[in-house]
Amino acid sequence: MTGKKSNMRAVLAAFLVLLMGISTAQAQERSGPVTNLPIPRFVSMKANEGNVRRGPSLSHRIDWVYKRKDLPLQITNEYGHWRQVRDYDGAGGWVHYSLLSGVRTVLIQMDQLNLRTHPDPDAGVAAIIEKGVVARLDECSVDWCRIRKDGHRGWVRKSSLWGVTAEELHQ
Repeated sequence: MTGKKSNMRAVLAAFLVLLMGISTAQAQERSGPVTNLPIPRFVSMKANEGNVRRGPSLSHRIDWVYKRKDLPLQITNEYGHWRQVRDYDGAGGWVHYSLLSGVRTVLIQMDQLNLRTHPDPDAGVAAIIEKGVVARLDECSVDWCRIRKDGHRGWVRKSSLWGVTAEELHQ
């Protein structure tokens, strides 16, 4: 009888872990009330300059101004024509949707990052990219992303980028 109880407990434990995993994923990603797109999600600055406001309207105070076209941002909420965003420093606010683009970019987070010719740590180096550079995201596998910047294209470890989630597969 002890063996059956043990088996039943193992099955129940596995079921609970699976159930908790599903509810955790659902809690972390939801659909935006305006666009029905996933939240959170990454976008980029379309404009060269964009006001970041305290709330979702022109009557709200401007807290600062983004002055970097293509900067990756994470949308964390939606309200009408406004998107609440967060940048790589964790700072956030509301920007008008017309300032944003669905074009995916990433921010290099490591000093002297080797851009590899293939998704392999021993592959040849196509270029070296400095920390803080914004590059275009082409595709991602489990551990690697192919990016491009100024005519250079290659692969880098996903963990060295801001603007893509660890579990994201992008094509």
